[in-house]
Amino acid sequence: MTLANSERLRREERALTTHWPEIIPLDVGEFTFAADEEWAGELGVVVAYAIRRREGVLLFDTGFGFGSQELEERYHQKARWIEDVLGEAGIRRDEVDVVANCHLHADHAGQNARMTGVPIFVQPAELEIARAGDYTIDEWIDGPGVRYEAVEGDHELVPGIRILATPGHAPGHQSLVVDQPGGPVLLSGQAVYGLDEWLEQPGREGRSTARNQPAYEVSLAKLRALEPTRVLFAHDRRPWSR
Repeated sequence: MTLANSERLRREERALTTHWPEIIPLDVGEFTFAADEEWAGELGVVVAYAIRRREGVLLFDTGFGFGSQELEERYHQKARWIEDVLGEAGIRRDEVDVVANCHLHADHAGQNARMTGVPIFVQPAELEIARAGDYTIDEWIDGPGVRYEAVEGDHELVPGIRILATPGHAPGHQSLVVDQPGGPVLLSGQAVYGLDEWLEQPGREGRSTARNQPAYEVSLAKLRALEPTRVLFAHDRRPWSR
């Protein structure tokens, strides 16, 4: 039996006994690129994802927070309350039982402080740099009842959903892989900026501005090696499908 046939049979067997997760894109905000940035004046988007499982809902990122005059003046962001976004998708806040952030920049973790009592999974390197200061907005990511679970490297987050360490854009960046009947679906976070970069065609990309460009290249190669059937991005509403 070939490896491909073995994998297909494994998926078919699992399908008989497993409720496959449903991946739901969440439009959590928009912003305008600042005047000193490459795409100055253009509209940017922030997309989080809810993954509905039998046990509950896993939330990947929480979007911008509210109340930062500095960010509002620079990016003119249009943030949305995470409870409202979830509600539009038919999800109650109390259904969210797990949160993971691709990283702790303000546009991805800005409403973590609203996830009190829910474990928030991050890479240790990301939590360390965020708490050192001058990296994000402290009050958006920490506060009473905020509970971080710092787990290093690749690991299974919940059955059928894995975290992959993908540093480069940020020291502790991570992506998610969700098992689906047709094969793995990748939630890249900002390890890949969007569809254009994934397709290696002209457009927005994150390689040139990555904090660690060699690590970014390694992470991107790691994600491509997964041979996902679908890729979803944090800054592009357009998915890629095989």
